[in-house]
Amino acid sequence: MKIDFEAHTIEFNVQYGSREKISIQIDSLGHITVRAPNHTGDEIIKRAVEHHGRRILDKLQSIAKARDTSGIRDYQDNGKFLHLGNYYFLHELIETGDLNEEELKSSLKRFYFASCKKIVGERIKIYQAQLKVKPKTMEVVESKTKWGSCSSDKKLTFNYRLAMAPIEVIDYVIIHELCHLTHMNHDRSFWRRVGSVMPDYKEKEEYLARHGHNMTL
Repeated sequence: MKIDFEAHTIEFNVQYGSREKISIQIDSLGHITVRAPNHTGDEIIKRAVEHHGRRILDKLQSIAKARDTSGIRDYQDNGKFLHLGNYYFLHELIETGDLNEEELKSSLKRFYFASCKKIVGERIKIYQAQLKVKPKTMEVVESKTKWGSCSSDKKLTFNYRLAMAPIEVIDYVIIHELCHLTHMNHDRSFWRRVGSVMPDYKEKEEYLARHGHNMTL
């Protein structure tokens, strides 16, 4: 679900449950979750998010600023970068040659894009078969706030930075987005479906929450 607020689009997930009030939570990666009482109407939820729109945008800006600060990297041969959950010297991932810092950064980003596209392309076939679903398209993109997304017309996107995560964490994001093809909200049915394929999915969520700020250029 999403709303437009002060020239920004605020996207959020909704979790329904036995509760009396609407609450809004923003995790360390900027993911917004609205927890609402069962059967709460969409317009009521959107008005609640709009009411807190300024606070939400301030929080998202703070998270993005912290991520940019923590993302300072040493673009030298002995600089270390994550790939599939392990650290490697820069020259082990790409050709460094006589490239300057901007050229090295661009080359490394291309490496991550290609790696993510290859891995997701291979792994998604496994879980499509298990879940008996098929997305319309799959694309690797750059995002500061989302590891993956599923649109209402069944188009999936995955953040290129996932190539920095362990394979099992990449698998979790793939499963998560594939489950959205049949369950758009994060309701109990959605999480049961995720858990049926990956019972320890909460550990993978925790990994992203704990290490996500290091998975950057």
